[in-house]
Amino acid sequence: MDEKDWNAIRILFQEKNISRASERLYISQPALTYRLKNLEQEFGTRLFFKIKGGIEFTTEGLHLVAYSEEMIKKLQITKDNMINLQNEVRGTLRIGVSSNFAQYKLPKILKQFSTKFPNVQFNINTGWSTDILNLLNSATVQLGIVRGNYEWYGKKALLHKEKLCLISKKEIEMMNLPKLPFINYKTDSSLKALINDWWHDKFNEPPFIMMETDRLETCKEMVKNDLGIAIVPQICLQPSDNLQIYELSYKDGEPVYRYTWLMYNEDSLKLSTVNHFIDFINENTDL
Repeated sequence: MDEKDWNAIRILFQEKNISRASERLYISQPALTYRLKNLEQEFGTRLFFKIKGGIEFTTEGLHLVAYSEEMIKKLQITKDNMINLQNEVRGTLRIGVSSNFAQYKLPKILKQFSTKFPNVQFNINTGWSTDILNLLNSATVQLGIVRGNYEWYGKKALLHKEKLCLISKKEIEMMNLPKLPFINYKTDSSLKALINDWWHDKFNEPPFIMMETDRLETCKEMVKNDLGIAIVPQICLQPSDNLQIYELSYKDGEPVYRYTWLMYNEDSLKLSTVNHFIDFINENTDL
């Protein structure tokens, strides 16, 4: 087996479909099938079997998936360390980023960092903060940018904090919120908990939820069209939205903050790319 085989096994396990896997690998289906048959001959056992709509891996195949994942990680670590032995700052920086931060903040940060260090490439994974933590724990990424308060036993630094805001198209009376149509959106458990904690601190009755959307941006568009109110993190708000914005606070007057953390394992600090990125972030907290 070599790196191409490891990658083919990993992608096939993720997709459970030879057609989709071949597309991701940029090879033809016959070429992928031929490679897989050679692997089965090499190990003298079946690695997967066909089912309706795709494939499933055998016990032996799952063992090979785990081996492939381990070898890919070891190879990446070796490549990182070899590059790190050279004097210049170069290599691939692997970062996992919470989706909202990736949309509203990350492009500017990466642009300025790449201007300063043009020989650094980026491998960016975005998703829910819980997904980013899983990527960190599996060493798939070197750095994680996570929104909300989660347990992490490695290194972490506060990267950004913002207020939680209620938005509406028209002016409203805050005491009337339970009677107003409320728009929900899919988000991570940390933000849901923060919104619920504030609501229960203020009101004894639940919100009047009249709509559920799949994304925060979709929710915001619904509010712009006066279909209801919503509670969103300040990071997503722009002056051009032309919305009424009410910064939230608890009964005791304490503002409701949403925190963003930079997280990493101490071993990652051995890499110059990681060190320089952390230093850059700390020196440019206003980005």
